[in-house]
Amino acid sequence: MKNIYNTILKMTAVIAVAFGLNSCLEKLPGDYILEEEAMQTLSDAEQTLTGIYTAYMSSALYSGYLTLCPDIQADLVYAVQGNSNQYGTHWLWDIRSTNSEIEAVYAGLYRVIGRCNFYLDQVDKLRSSLTDDAEIQYLDYYTGEVYCARALAYSELIKCFCKAYDPATAESELGVVLADTYFGEKPAKRATLKDSYAFVIEDLKKAQELLDEENDGYDAPYFTQAAAHAIHARVALYMQDWDAAVEHSTKLIESDNFALASARSYATSSQTYLQYMWTNDASFEDIWRIGYTATSFGGAQGSVFLNFTTDYYYYYPDYVPAQWVLDLYGSSDARYNAYFARLQTGYAHQLTWPLLVKYYGNESLMSNMIYHVNMPKPLRLAEQYLIRAEAYCRKGNFAKASSDLSTLGQARYVNGGSISVNAGNWLQTISDERVRELYMEGFRLHDLKRWGQGFQRTPQSQTQSEGSSMKIDASDPLFVWPIPNHRYSCHISGAAGC
Repeated sequence: MKNIYNTILKMTAVIAVAFGLNSCLEKLPGDYILEEEAMQTLSDAEQTLTGIYTAYMSSALYSGYLTLCPDIQADLVYAVQGNSNQYGTHWLWDIRSTNSEIEAVYAGLYRVIGRCNFYLDQVDKLRSSLTDDAEIQYLDYYTGEVYCARALAYSELIKCFCKAYDPATAESELGVVLADTYFGEKPAKRATLKDSYAFVIEDLKKAQELLDEENDGYDAPYFTQAAAHAIHARVALYMQDWDAAVEHSTKLIESDNFALASARSYATSSQTYLQYMWTNDASFEDIWRIGYTATSFGGAQGSVFLNFTTDYYYYYPDYVPAQWVLDLYGSSDARYNAYFARLQTGYAHQLTWPLLVKYYGNESLMSNMIYHVNMPKPLRLAEQYLIRAEAYCRKGNFAKASSDLSTLGQARYVNGGSISVNAGNWLQTISDERVRELYMEGFRLHDLKRWGQGFQRTPQSQTQSEGSSMKIDASDPLFVWPIPNHRYSCHISGAAGC
């Protein structure tokens, strides 16, 4: 099964027989393969799965817009005077259905879904044709990965383009278009929010059944049963299903396959395991990581925080960390030095500020002059501790929540790190810890939305005046991104009515 990783790293193009066909208006060439006949062997299935992983490399998703836009839109960073205006509409909350980043995220996620549906429409026929038990088992693993990939894509669509889930109103709120077939008839309208989440949960259950726990492992570049549980825990938290959130996060926390990256022990002679997780994109706590090589990689998510490649001497960040965020880190919190470094900018105003170096770049890629590119780590064990701690707080079990937060803190602090919560401070404590741990990983806007909180920006040194004093109420409709007007993404996935 692990052989698929090598295939993923070698393939950067879409599988031509399955995607991007423009032959409807052309005469079919002699060697043309009909889409319905494109998945005839186990190898074909593996190639189709590779196309799904390739789609997740897109700079519209975890290595770019899907990760950066929600946090830039929120209160974590400030636009610097003289910036390039990249993501400027998000910073200014001038977000419309024609926004290019919004369109790209929407299209990118439906592209993943379309490829998953292409596979799932044909896998039963292929499975019935196989006679070798080993091949059948491999195919079942692949199918589990596909269900997991589709569940994650739909969960991200719901998170970005729908209101926060409320069990009392979910049946009357709009969800997303649920396209579950590539070849068949497509839905003409959006499902309810309740049905949209139910679809995700059903896919995750199928993935958990088909994937084998024995294949779980850290730094996995393919979906595993552990990844399915990690997504399930996150979705359960967003659905306010506290018991399910505890159940699925516990499977990962108690697993021998993963461990938090410690700030108290060293991976190399000069870097702790915490630092190494970001400089080399390798860690025992990575549940699912998107694998890159020097010839196959996604977007440079660190560029807007550094822009070192402008002259390879100074830094020209478009955005710098908010002072209130920097103030959250205690003197013993090793995340501060792993995430930030005080650097001189090349602007005329000569701003010197702690810049975000979390995404400075993978050291191996930088040796090939590829800067500010890191392998995205969408599923980490640290998030699972935060999920379980919040779920415990919602259940009123503050002792267990304190234990989880302290376990995470002790892995991140050089000394100390114990955290205690109670009925009066738990939400603020959880909020602060999620900012410290998950800074610029794409969670903040959605956290504020589900907690029903707004925010107020206060100007800081050399920040762009427009937007620096913005106050956003919790009721602002742009916590929910508008569905793009373009139907381009629908054509990619075959989903009508978007």
